[in-house]
Amino acid sequence: MNIAFLSIEYPNSKLSRSGGLGTSIKNLARGLIAQGVRVTVFVVGQQKDTNFIDEDINIISIAKQKHGAFNWYLERKRYQRIIQKHIDKESIDLIEAPDWTGISAFMEFKIPLVIRLHGSDGYFCHLEDRKQKWKNRFLEKTALKSADAIASVSSFTGELTKELFRLNQPIVTIPNGINTDDFKPLDLVINQGQILYFGTLIRKKGILELAKIFNKVVEKVPRSTLLLIGKDTLDVFEKVSTLSLFMSLLSDEAKKRMKHLDEVPYAEIQTYIASSQVVVLPSFAEAFPMTWLESLAMEKALVSSNIGWANELMMDGVTGYTVNPKDHELYAERIVELLNNPDKCAQFGKAGRAHVIRYFSTAVIVKRNIECYKSIINL
Repeated sequence: MNIAFLSIEYPNSKLSRSGGLGTSIKNLARGLIAQGVRVTVFVVGQQKDTNFIDEDINIISIAKQKHGAFNWYLERKRYQRIIQKHIDKESIDLIEAPDWTGISAFMEFKIPLVIRLHGSDGYFCHLEDRKQKWKNRFLEKTALKSADAIASVSSFTGELTKELFRLNQPIVTIPNGINTDDFKPLDLVINQGQILYFGTLIRKKGILELAKIFNKVVEKVPRSTLLLIGKDTLDVFEKVSTLSLFMSLLSDEAKKRMKHLDEVPYAEIQTYIASSQVVVLPSFAEAFPMTWLESLAMEKALVSSNIGWANELMMDGVTGYTVNPKDHELYAERIVELLNNPDKCAQFGKAGRAHVIRYFSTAVIVKRNIECYKSIINL
């Protein structure tokens, strides 16, 4: 079997910056390769055209071009022509694309196209209670309607997407997976009292709520510290730096106990996870977040949000705590409880890793994907 992925990102130093979407594609691609499946990843919108092999995965970078009027349409058709040539040459059986901004809209291939729901712009706009741009909605709906099959990384995301775009197609749920041999506990000294948030600094991930939560934590545990790792963004509502908004919400004492690292190499993030006592990810808008899987796989006590997808990944009171990020008092209480109880941190950590290994490890998830692909291409 020969599978291809179409993406706007992929984690490699030769390509533009990548996030959770690229990581999830790489994890799946590596797992497929290990099962004898050939894999090609087409990464569009890049700075230059290049072709290279990354861990036996064929990476084809396609540089973006400007076309003047109707750039969104003409660029997609150009990508289609380039990709189809590779499909014909390499006898690719199936291609998968994400839902985000309808990247596959107007692309017509001679093989089945699967769209994976990682969270469309329309999905996130709904969760954030903001209006979606007409063009983005048009492109996403066009792409979804033309897909030969649709898969979703969570049932919540699948059901909400079906409702938002009025889809009739069946949607199969296959969660993101993680290689638990790559993400595992490290024998490092834990910085007692250190709370870690890692990911983009953006309103939808609950970063502004975290400022108010940390103020309460510092009052109860003066030794506590907060480490933020992630790229700053322009806030969608205030049109200023999200980090500046975060800082403006902190108390004077909390400001002294907080540190921000703009970005760290992906290979180094495990060190920061391992050396923190508690991980906090109070997001309002996710599909099935890789950061949560990474934290659990490394046996870290996690305090997450309790929204939508959360119950498909977390077990409240077993793998960590799930709390509504707007309930600042309860969220802070959960963090304080863990900071004051290293044994409970360890208990949650072990349960979290066991949960990931059983349900979300690459070995488990890859088999489900292969079965899905075979059913679509009738192998």
